[in-house]
Amino acid sequence: MKRILILLILTILTFSQFIIPVFGETELDKEREAYYEELVEEPEYEVIRAKIIAVPLDETNETREDVSLQSDRRTQHLKIEILNGNHKGETYTVQNIIEMINPYKLIFKSGDSILLRMTEDENGIINYLKIYDRIRDKYVYIAIIILLALLAIIGGKNGIKSILSLIFTGFVVIQILIPLILKGNSPVLVSIFVSVLTSIVTISLIVGINRKGFSALLGTICGLLVSGLMVLIVGKFTNFTGLGSEEARLLAYVPSYKNLNYQGILYAGIILGALGAIMDVTVSISSSMWEMKQIHEKITFKELIHSGLNVGKDIMGSMSNTLILAYTGSSMFLMLLFKGYNLKFIEIINMDIIASEIIRAIAGSIGLVLAIPITVIISGFLYNNRESKNKVL
Repeated sequence: MKRILILLILTILTFSQFIIPVFGETELDKEREAYYEELVEEPEYEVIRAKIIAVPLDETNETREDVSLQSDRRTQHLKIEILNGNHKGETYTVQNIIEMINPYKLIFKSGDSILLRMTEDENGIINYLKIYDRIRDKYVYIAIIILLALLAIIGGKNGIKSILSLIFTGFVVIQILIPLILKGNSPVLVSIFVSVLTSIVTISLIVGINRKGFSALLGTICGLLVSGLMVLIVGKFTNFTGLGSEEARLLAYVPSYKNLNYQGILYAGIILGALGAIMDVTVSISSSMWEMKQIHEKITFKELIHSGLNVGKDIMGSMSNTLILAYTGSSMFLMLLFKGYNLKFIEIINMDIIASEIIRAIAGSIGLVLAIPITVIISGFLYNNRESKNKVL
């Protein structure tokens, strides 16, 4: 079976090299891309970090009873010190204009760290500074470090393997998935390829190249295929556009990307979103059944299947809720908005963004549910083999 796994990996790699490019750019696509690249210039600004060392003028605390909220604009003069780049250490004063009617107001105080967009003239002298946003990345990095440290400390060797799988998954998404989709490749095919590749590497790292890993991998792939098939069938009848979210529409406004397959990108997101939960379930079931077989070597095929299904049933409810709650949590503001404007249920359920989120959760849950018996049956056949004990693929 080790040969089968190696053959599967080679097949995936071959698929990535020869099958996916078939759906890539044609000569017409290249001409269109070149045309749009001429329309969209590369940003000429540089993003720099700065610290506010003083606020010489601050109108945000003033009371203006004679000014309507719609017309109320306040100004801050911020004295800043640049923290990086060629102008590190230099001080400037920038203006921050606040529209009080805007719920998202950037109001700063001395000591805050901010990002700015900067441009220079031909002599390297700053001629433009504009406030972009607050600096938040350092806190994100701290949270990531805490997570990695906890994985390593609590998980030990397996925790280190989990970190490696996370790094690999991030690399695949950033360096393979996104570039291939932006180049016009089929989002569904690319997402399936990335999902299978990620599953192979993650399961091999965490579970190992053995019967447990092989059954979990087959169960994961089957569950993903079911989810993908469900999405494609339902999407054909519901006519999803893929442009229901604000982020998708913003991407569509970029000339170079307006001809992307947004419907396919929606389906790809659904497939990837289901991957983690399906993999979690299949690994848990295959590992549980392996432990049963090791403890009770004489367990029959029927007993092993029955025990595996019982474990799967216990997992099923919580993991289905996990998917539903994850998608609900990501749409919390949207649901509050609908409630706040008292939209009718028939209006809400037929909106592209809502219907697609519901199908996203349902498709992932169906793939998860069907992955359970598939993994149980595969594990039952693999583990009940007389030669299965301590034998690796």
